[in-house]
Amino acid sequence: MRNPFAVLSVASQWALSGRPADGAGDARRKPITLALAAAIALAAPLSIGLLLGASLVPLICAIAATLAIAALVALRVGVLATPPRNQTQSLAALAETMFGAVIRYDAEGVPTFVSASAGKLLGCRRFELDGSGLFERVHVMDRPAYRKAISDAANGAAPATIELRLRRDTAEPGASARYLWIELSLAPLLIAPEASAPCEVLGVLRDISARKDAERQLETARKQAEDASQAKSRFLATIGHELRTPLNAIVGFSDMMSEGIGGTLSPTHAEYAGHISRSGHHLLDVVNMLLDMSKIEAGKFEVQAELFAPHDLIEPCLQMVEKLGRDRAITIETAIPDRLPQIVGDERACRQILINLLSNAVKFSHDGASVSLSLKRQGRMLNISVTDSGIGMHRETVERIGEPFLQAQDTLSRRYEGTGLGLSIVKGLVSLHEGRLEVVSEPGVGTTVSVLLPIDGPSRAMRTATIEHLYKTRRDSDEEKWLEDERRSVAQ
Repeated sequence: MRNPFAVLSVASQWALSGRPADGAGDARRKPITLALAAAIALAAPLSIGLLLGASLVPLICAIAATLAIAALVALRVGVLATPPRNQTQSLAALAETMFGAVIRYDAEGVPTFVSASAGKLLGCRRFELDGSGLFERVHVMDRPAYRKAISDAANGAAPATIELRLRRDTAEPGASARYLWIELSLAPLLIAPEASAPCEVLGVLRDISARKDAERQLETARKQAEDASQAKSRFLATIGHELRTPLNAIVGFSDMMSEGIGGTLSPTHAEYAGHISRSGHHLLDVVNMLLDMSKIEAGKFEVQAELFAPHDLIEPCLQMVEKLGRDRAITIETAIPDRLPQIVGDERACRQILINLLSNAVKFSHDGASVSLSLKRQGRMLNISVTDSGIGMHRETVERIGEPFLQAQDTLSRRYEGTGLGLSIVKGLVSLHEGRLEVVSEPGVGTTVSVLLPIDGPSRAMRTATIEHLYKTRRDSDEEKWLEDERRSVAQ
């Protein structure tokens, strides 16, 4: 070895090339000790050469160079094996300033680090959460889920979040334990070299008690809305049944008087009888709509699917609605092809759909206006469209189509009569047939309502689902009672 200092220069450059600027004093003692031992082992052959009479200066230089190389190697190994102190301190400071509490678990699920915010959150000192302290604060009903979530994360599962209750200490002596709702997010921290070995887990705690309180309040409000809806439906069903029987008598006797069955009436009395009959029919229609709405809401409106021709549906509906528009000089124009496919559906329900669409169009049209009815085949659907040139609706109202008791002019001083149930019933019956309801409207211009019904009928005989916006929960016993009462009323 003629120039041992050249070797020292190369080794020092390699050793210093990967060392951080502030890591010179961070080398671990164990790697240095091992490196010095290796250097002494390397220097032994050189000592033998010295005993054999070799030149002293080259041997001493070689020993010094070997020791220096070993020291530099040990220094670099120690620095690379130890994380920089500044980085560790930065991570700890970040954990202390986070909004949530940070917890580090070992592979066994035992906390090894707990941020100060965890102690503040649970009203205790930080060291009280070490070891099993945190686990003992978990509500007994939530402990299995807590253990499983940490175990899954330690075994390399994807990051997950669970909700659990943790006990919080109170300053009042003798006070009962108070539990906070906590959201715990867990993720594997370090991947172990062995695929099957557990790893450390990082957890973040967040207080979600306020959110849980809001959810409870929302659930309470929903339950109150359900109860109110059920009470309303029971009221409507009961009142409807009680009103329909005397109304049938009023309408029947007034019609008999108008036709002179009980004797000839004077013109004035005949006019009065006509008013009674028309008012009775109107009130009876309202009662029938209320009963239909109650059945639709309850999900008890059954489809009686059968094959029928659309032409058989149109003529009776036109005759009924033309009477409404005759006094106001409103004409109904039709555009109906001679040949239309027969459809499968509930003929009575489809007739009610068409009557409601036509009566709405006539009701909201101006005097002397016209209403158009068109039917056409559209793929596997039958398109029934009714167009009027009436008051129209704003976009916000169109989006709310189907809500019970909604009218386009929904004010105390509204000009148009009606319950606002027509389109609600139409929407429910169309959905029952697995069809679609489309509305195009412009204020002051008019409205076009299109109903698309499948020609082959619904995929299965079905009942109407509960109307979601009423938050109604079914009570089968009450609904069966309503239906039984209604059947008895019809039988009478």
